Amino acid sequence: MFDTFQGILLFGLWVVMLGVKGFAFIDCLRRPAAAFPAVGRKSKVLWLILTGLAAGTGLLLNVVSPVGLIGLAGIVVSLVYLFDVRPRIAEITDRR
Repeated sequence: MFDTFQGILLFGLWVVMLGVKGFAFIDCLRRPAAAFPAVGRKSKVLWLILTGLAAGTGLLLNVVSPVGLIGLAGIVVSLVYLFDVRPRIAEITDRR
C-alpha cells in the first residue's frame, strides 16, 4: 500500500514541478528582450536556456524521481525566475 501511495505522491509532485517549470519557460518567451538588462538581470537568452533546460530535464529525466538533484535544481531556477526576475520585468512593462 505504501508503495502505491508513494508512487502517486511522486507523480503528483512531478506534475506540479513540470507545470511550474513550463510556466516559467513560456513566460520568459513572452517577455521583451530589452527588459531583462533594464531591470539589472542577465539576458533573456540566458533565462531562456536556464528555464528551458529546467523544463526539458523535468520532462525527460525526472519521471522516475522528481526530487532528485536535477529536478530540484530546475525548480530552483524556475522559482528564481518567477519570484525575482518576472515581477521586476512586469513592473517596467506593465504586463502581468
